[in-house]
Amino acid sequence: MKNKICHISFCILILLASGCTKKYDDYPEPAETLAGNIKDAGSKSNLQSEAGDRGMRLVLEELSWSSTPTPYYFFAMQDGSFRNTKIFKGNYRISVEGPFVPLVQYDGSGQVTVDKRKTMDIAGTTNVDFEVEPFLNVAWVGEPAYNATNKTISVQVRFTRGTANTAFHKNVTDVFLFVSPNNYVGNNNYDNKYSVQVNYGGTSGNDQLGQTVTLTTKDVLPGSRSFFLRVGARIDYGLKYYNYTTVKTINIP
Repeated sequence: MKNKICHISFCILILLASGCTKKYDDYPEPAETLAGNIKDAGSKSNLQSEAGDRGMRLVLEELSWSSTPTPYYFFAMQDGSFRNTKIFKGNYRISVEGPFVPLVQYDGSGQVTVDKRKTMDIAGTTNVDFEVEPFLNVAWVGEPAYNATNKTISVQVRFTRGTANTAFHKNVTDVFLFVSPNNYVGNNNYDNKYSVQVNYGGTSGNDQLGQTVTLTTKDVLPGSRSFFLRVGARIDYGLKYYNYTTVKTINIP
């Protein structure tokens, strides 16, 4: 029994000793800020997108310790702005990805042919803007109209090519009127009961480029409330993310 007690005591001492040697991460938490905007190179206005993983994202590669670092990603807001307050101080190569001509392009052998990434130090609050060429420009034509007879909403839009680079003049696949009870409206957040999508086959969507397209919501909209509207259009390229209009609000009587 005495031997057993001694054995248990010895084990406890080993555990206590190992606990005393535990090391803690003494590096300061990331506290630098990177902020800015993703802009349409043509209009110089912020490029509209959607929040989350089907919108636009920043790609950061910290070069302070390695020439081949593991990328770090974070997403921009739907209005094209971004702000991250939890970044380590250092030297970074920065790019953006989304429904626009890629900032980094490769040839058939994997060699970089275009590289518009930016390299800079991030310390304190660092601001940077990117100018990109969207696949499509999607714009409102007039204001949304409430149809009192059948309690629907009609909108008109026009979409055009956002780049002169013909390598990215792919077929227009569809146009989508997104309707939501909140202003975070898009392909990631919409009410399918009222939203409407027009799909195009082959090159038929290209025939709509530069034309005024009319879209009308489905079903009867409930009265005495507000809805948020947005139209997206996309091409048959990559992950097929939408280019968007701004968000509009309509009050249903």
